[in-house]
Amino acid sequence: MTAADHKSILEQANAAVRAGDNEGFLAHCTDDIRWTTVGEGTLQGKQAVREWMKEGYAVPPQFEVRHMVAEGDHVVAIGTIMGDGPNGAPADFAYSDVWQFRDGKMCALDAFVVQPAHDQGR
Repeated sequence: MTAADHKSILEQANAAVRAGDNEGFLAHCTDDIRWTTVGEGTLQGKQAVREWMKEGYAVPPQFEVRHMVAEGDHVVAIGTIMGDGPNGAPADFAYSDVWQFRDGKMCALDAFVVQPAHDQGR
């Protein structure tokens, strides 16, 4: 598969997440997916991601991909996502997801999520 194919797969997976179709998203993942949110922890395997999504994505997340760069078996998505801030109120976060693909499916994620300083009351 080409880098463009991987980019297209991620776009399809993102569309499923936006629609609240967690199983549609998981169809694009390998059974042994490794999902790491840097600074928070790692989920290992599709079932662990499924369980996390039940609560973490109980309400489909609102996010915007601003840039997507694909090379080889990696796709990097850069954008913004709405989440719960430190006080529990909705807040905007910047993110960069680094996805790795194997045999046409997403097999690893390194997600970097930060709250921009202007949203932290500074």
